[in-house]
Amino acid sequence: MSMTLAVPVTVSIARRVDPGRASEMVAWMRAGTALAEAFPGFLGAGWVQSGPGSPEWHMLYRFADAETLRRWEESPQRHWWLSSAQGIVEHTRVERRTGIEGWFDRPLEHSVDLVEPAPPASPPRWKQAVTIWLAFFPLSLTATLLTSRFLDAVPLAARVLLMTLCLTPLMTYLVLPRITRALHWWLHGQRAPWRDA
Repeated sequence: MSMTLAVPVTVSIARRVDPGRASEMVAWMRAGTALAEAFPGFLGAGWVQSGPGSPEWHMLYRFADAETLRRWEESPQRHWWLSSAQGIVEHTRVERRTGIEGWFDRPLEHSVDLVEPAPPASPPRWKQAVTIWLAFFPLSLTATLLTSRFLDAVPLAARVLLMTLCLTPLMTYLVLPRITRALHWWLHGQRAPWRDA
């Protein structure tokens, strides 16, 4: 029997629309978000226009895993919503992101800002690596001490198997999300929060 861990999936879609129809575009995207919110696994959505008067829009939405995303993308509600914009909206690019880089995505908000540029890229890989190490080191050290103390008679391979089976979900769902929230300012090159106080 195999154990599959759910990995959140972020979908980024670039769309083009006549700048004169920006208000229709916003209303259309709000309607799509409202429909998606009713689906299990929906984690958030947001959109930005590339610049004032730009025809380029960037929309993001995130689901808890590939299966909940598939249910939304194959739903009659989404098909109806997409067809309602035929002749108005052109879809130009779709990207999906999962795995480690997904942990470092910026939070998605239900907001519209016609001046702000498209969302920035993920933090530098070295910052991602440092963050993962900061989360993994104390967790790994604690697990190693506990298994060597209480499971000393168990063969090494079995101890490592047990540790990784326990640590992987802990890292994915508990430790790493918290440390990325705490270090969000550093990961994205922002001012430390205590300096604003």
